[in-house]
Amino acid sequence: MVKFLEIIQPFCQILPEIAKPQRKIQFREKVLWTAITLFIFLVCCQIPLFGIMSSESADPFYWIRVILASNRGTLMELGISPIVTSGLIMQLLAGVKIIEVGDTPKDRALFNGAQKLFGMIITIGQAIVYVMTGMYGDPYDIGAGVCLLIIIQLFVAGVIVLLLDELLQKGYGLGSGISLFIATNICETIVWKAFSPTTMNSGRGTEFEGAVIALFHLLATRQDKVRALREAFYRPHLPNFMNIIATVLVFAIVIYFQGFRVDLPIKSARYRGQQSSYPIKLFYTSNIPIILQSALVSNLYVISQMLAINFNGNILVNLLGVWSDVSGGGPARSYPVGGLCYYLSPPESVGHILQDPVHAILYIVFMLGSCAFFSKSWIEISGSSAKDVAKQLKDSQMVMQGHREKSLIHELNRYIPTAAAFGGLCIGALSVLADFLGAIGSGTGILLAVTIIYQYFEIFVKEQSEMGGMSTLLF
Repeated sequence: MVKFLEIIQPFCQILPEIAKPQRKIQFREKVLWTAITLFIFLVCCQIPLFGIMSSESADPFYWIRVILASNRGTLMELGISPIVTSGLIMQLLAGVKIIEVGDTPKDRALFNGAQKLFGMIITIGQAIVYVMTGMYGDPYDIGAGVCLLIIIQLFVAGVIVLLLDELLQKGYGLGSGISLFIATNICETIVWKAFSPTTMNSGRGTEFEGAVIALFHLLATRQDKVRALREAFYRPHLPNFMNIIATVLVFAIVIYFQGFRVDLPIKSARYRGQQSSYPIKLFYTSNIPIILQSALVSNLYVISQMLAINFNGNILVNLLGVWSDVSGGGPARSYPVGGLCYYLSPPESVGHILQDPVHAILYIVFMLGSCAFFSKSWIEISGSSAKDVAKQLKDSQMVMQGHREKSLIHELNRYIPTAAAFGGLCIGALSVLADFLGAIGSGTGILLAVTIIYQYFEIFVKEQSEMGGMSTLLF
């Protein structure tokens, strides 16, 4: 129903918009705009919301923050959540043909406008939910005026994030705002947990939070060096050196898997002798399955926690999830200790796996199954199935050597669905491995960071080859 998009059209015209560049943007300008975008995001991550009461309670959204690039109690409280949610809703509506999007620029512009409009509506909705559920203190104590002020602050910050993402997407910068903010947030978490100079006391004397600093501090202050090393490598509740090693190992494994691909030989139907190749990567759908899987689990966690707060002790609520507040090793956070949410959360350590193997097995099955399913489904929704790829090749007048159009779809079907499902399975397995090893920033976070950084590396290499060398690129 194109009518649906036409109904939204008058609203889309009044939305703030970044105009497309009228000229080709040079690479160094793109780098500059990307840096400015990142600077604005990081500043917003540090500016506290005006009017909130000091809340020392456990953070109910602790598990989502790294992936949704949000920071508690600041302007970036919502992070990229509204963009991701509106994008997913619109893609799913288009995928199941509830909204039909044509190939014309007008239809694409309407679709993007509708996505932005939904993003703004979701921002207001989430801001109201956060304030009304007592995230910043009891709404009655805060007062209606201050509650409205907090909602306005969150909405304006949400609009800024939408516009920053659009700025990069329109070609002024590199990649997308979503990818940039996720990767920055995860890398910031890893660096902080490795080198944090913050000291805390968890019953064993003063310790540094950062794993690397703690290693040198323990070696310098303890008489028994072997015991100091053991503590630095395996200390509980605070980042330890084994976490750092696990993080580096997972980074290396993911980068190694990024290189797996099948190159299908194609040639131009217009110019004889012009040959090329179409790469089908193992991670065909990139980090999409892990983002979708994280969004599903995160929303389930949020619903379960909200119900647990308001209907504590209800049997159905307890079946969904039983929560306990955990402190030590950073901010207080709610942790699932029973119900469905417990079995969908990663085991805390190897010892925990041995104590409750059923939890570990169910978690592995869920991660592998959901990532493979989302990956396979996404190729149909996002227009990257064998049929769509064959159409793209036909439109650009490229043919696969030795295949007509019908047999081309058949040939692509041998590779694309397999690469999508198996790639999703591998992403799920790598995420599980990272969680079991205790990598910093969660397995999901590291996978997202590596795939995003690798995408930026590919953009850089592509720009370099087009411009003819590094010196031309930067100067």
